[in-house]
Amino acid sequence: MLSYRHAFHAGNFADVLKHSVLSLVLDYMTRKEKGFCYIDSHSGAGMYQLADEYAQKTGEYKDGIEKIINDDTAPESLDCYLSLIKSLNLNSELEVYPGSPGIAKAFVRRQDSSHLFELHPTDIQHLEDFCQRWRKVFIKQSDGYQGVLGLLPPPSRRGVVLIDPPYELKEDYQKAVNTIVKAYSKFATGTYILWYPVVKRELVTQMSDTFCKSAVKNVLQAEFCLKSDTDEYGMTGTGLFIVNPPWQLAQQLEDILPYMKTKLGNIESHYTLTQIVTE
Repeated sequence: MLSYRHAFHAGNFADVLKHSVLSLVLDYMTRKEKGFCYIDSHSGAGMYQLADEYAQKTGEYKDGIEKIINDDTAPESLDCYLSLIKSLNLNSELEVYPGSPGIAKAFVRRQDSSHLFELHPTDIQHLEDFCQRWRKVFIKQSDGYQGVLGLLPPPSRRGVVLIDPPYELKEDYQKAVNTIVKAYSKFATGTYILWYPVVKRELVTQMSDTFCKSAVKNVLQAEFCLKSDTDEYGMTGTGLFIVNPPWQLAQQLEDILPYMKTKLGNIESHYTLTQIVTE
């Protein structure tokens, strides 16, 4: 469909969860000298201007990153993420917000490689412009699901895969999980991060059930919801499935999730952190 533009949502509460986890995972990967491969199935534009018409139309970043960027009470687990955002906004004004490629660019080294996929004709151009000075980055305007599978296993046998589709079609929920199941069969030691919106609970439950019945092991599910599930239209929450998370990530999320509830939530807000048991 290609109507989704992440520029409307950059820096919102869902990005805070997704990008704080991505930052922690990538930081962990850099602790070993050996290179790794970063693969992003739905990359978006790379960087977003918060003053542009898209971000200003919704103002979602004002209820997300803007509320915590200068908060001295933020847990240590968010230092990695918040320091990165501050480094991009040197005048103490929140002017730009990175997409997942912008997060990754801050962590990858000379020995690491990055593969970015994006189908949207406008966003792919923005992405290419953003990556001009980025070494060892490979950009393709093609199907990210197939792109992920075609790159596994990476030569280094170390890798992080982010699957972050727009979910314009409800089929994306199962397609995203199925892609990870297939990818895991090719590269079982990689770390996979799958983002999802909570719009209809039954679709999220189906994703979890698919993981439970699969051969995928070590799956952590983290979810933060602004309000209770509803049959009405709209996203009520956000979540991540993380396959092979770094050993300390669960503890870090035990600090991040309650903080998000306090700073970004309301009386209805709630969170869960679950280790999925597979059959």
